Amino acid sequence: MIRILTEPATDIDLLRMSRIFGDYIKLAVDVERGILAGVGEAHFECETALLKAGSRQQDIWGAGLNLTTRQIEYDSIINIRPSQGNRCLRLTQSVSDEIQDGNIRLRVNQIIAHLIGGDYAGN
Repeated sequence: MIRILTEPATDIDLLRMSRIFGDYIKLAVDVERGILAGVGEAHFECETALLKAGSRQQDIWGAGLNLTTRQIEYDSIINIRPSQGNRCLRLTQSVSDEIQDGNIRLRVNQIIAHLIGGDYAGN
């Protein structure tokens, strides 16, 4: 079951969100509303839940959170957005599934820290 967090997660929320991958949670983060959806087997499931809850496509970014290493990964298929300037920095590719914009990455990190709790480092 996908969990949408608008308030900081409880221990039970974290247990439920990490039940599929153990210490790893797939997330979709709405950088405008400051909310996130987590769990699911794929980021698009979390994205779909946020869309149904009123989020706008252009505000949702995919990330992953490793609860053990406390690392945030900023890559997801839902992040492939050449129309929003999310292009790969390598010359051999035209698009990327990693969030390229430093401001968006920072916002994703802030929302995760607020709603999941703790201090997390981005890759």
